[in-house]
Amino acid sequence: MSQHQIELLVKSRTPLIVIETDEENQALSMITGMRAVLQRPIFKWSLTEGFERLDQPMAAQKLFSKPTDALGHIKSVRVSGVYVLADFHPFIDDPLHVRLLKDIALNFERLGHTLILISHAFEIPVELRKLSAKLEMSLPNKIELEQIVREEARQWTQQSGQRVQTDNQTLGLLVSNLTGLSHMDARRLARNAIYDDGAITHSDIPSVTQAKYELLSDDGNLNFEYDTAKFSDVAGFARLKTWLSERKAFFTGDAQVAHMPAPKGVLLLGVQGCGKSLAAKAVAGVWQAPLLRLDFGSLYNKYYGETEKNIRHALKTAEVMSPCVLWLDEIEKGIVSGGDDSGPAKRVLATLLTWMAEKKAPVFLVATANDITALPPELVRKGRFDEIFFVDLPTAEVRFSIFDIHLKRQKQSPELFDFARLVEISEGFSGAEIEQSVISAYYSAHAQGVPFSQELLMNELRKTRPLSIVMSEQIASLRHWAKDRTVPCD
Repeated sequence: MSQHQIELLVKSRTPLIVIETDEENQALSMITGMRAVLQRPIFKWSLTEGFERLDQPMAAQKLFSKPTDALGHIKSVRVSGVYVLADFHPFIDDPLHVRLLKDIALNFERLGHTLILISHAFEIPVELRKLSAKLEMSLPNKIELEQIVREEARQWTQQSGQRVQTDNQTLGLLVSNLTGLSHMDARRLARNAIYDDGAITHSDIPSVTQAKYELLSDDGNLNFEYDTAKFSDVAGFARLKTWLSERKAFFTGDAQVAHMPAPKGVLLLGVQGCGKSLAAKAVAGVWQAPLLRLDFGSLYNKYYGETEKNIRHALKTAEVMSPCVLWLDEIEKGIVSGGDDSGPAKRVLATLLTWMAEKKAPVFLVATANDITALPPELVRKGRFDEIFFVDLPTAEVRFSIFDIHLKRQKQSPELFDFARLVEISEGFSGAEIEQSVISAYYSAHAQGVPFSQELLMNELRKTRPLSIVMSEQIASLRHWAKDRTVPCD
């Protein structure tokens, strides 16, 4: 929403204008800036202050502080004016208030009153919809955000007598990370970054990103992964690593490849416990982007339409956080619940597919799945994802690396272990099963009061029945499906 849009609505003689925003002062500033265009007195009403004049000094009139009295007063005034009603949303459920608003709107030709209702959220009653228009405050663009940062820097300089230390690259990075925030929130985060140490540095960016996420996601549908895994911690995945490294410049917006489309996403299909989730975290780590995990379980709501609203809000938040990686973990569990075509799962799928087809923001989708048969064909058809990778049980070489990683995490010296024997006995084990065997052996050593040893680890491996044996038929079927339809990660 811009000041120009409000002017157009006023000139088109729209009697009721609803502005949804948390920035009441910003909206009021835009309205008072239109006094020359409006050529009418401008009043603001609030429950605490009653009426006050905005276009010229005048003491507040608390006589009409009650909503019914305020609307009755406006209806009785014969001099046309603009009336801004602040936070009127709690009173819109009263039929008397709805009728008074309608009376004022229907008598616009005679009274000439324009009502502007400002609230953080406002549901227009059915009776008033054809008499009203709804706007949302537009977010500041990059030029405005940079101006906000520079204004905060000037204020700090005036108070401290020192210049804010930064460089153009870091300043640009801060501005990019403030994109999607309101004027008020962007100013507060910029102030926090500057006033902390009088400088804008790369160390400020993670805290700004985290604070931005916390401001945007207040419903629990998205989880911000603060500690994305280093890609060096992921054993194997050679082809996936190569694929990602080849596309990093296209995702990060390198100017030399700006004419090419950004990568859309990948589907990681495979055996449970073989590192799909770790690989999803590692994508964000190698691309140095925020990682958001969508919790499908929290999306579903018993009230009609709320589930779709939840996923739209989550996807919108991901776009605002862009460039980012959006992780849809075990996606098959989120879109196959619900039996008929009218079920919420179908509507969630439709919303997700539409977003995937139309999104412009650099949001890279990483979907993980264990059961390809549970996924609808329209989701896995060519073009939805850039590639479908199959995560199989780790090879002997990868199992060697997995043992090395987890032994080091337990502060063990790898040279004290016979890796060839460990790799041999762990044939058919997933990475998660190997990790758990190492942890169990460490617990056993502690309980017995003996040093961690090769023998204890081998005992734990022998006691474990890996998933490849317990669910051999299902895994064989999954491998058969993936053989000619997917790209191996290794």
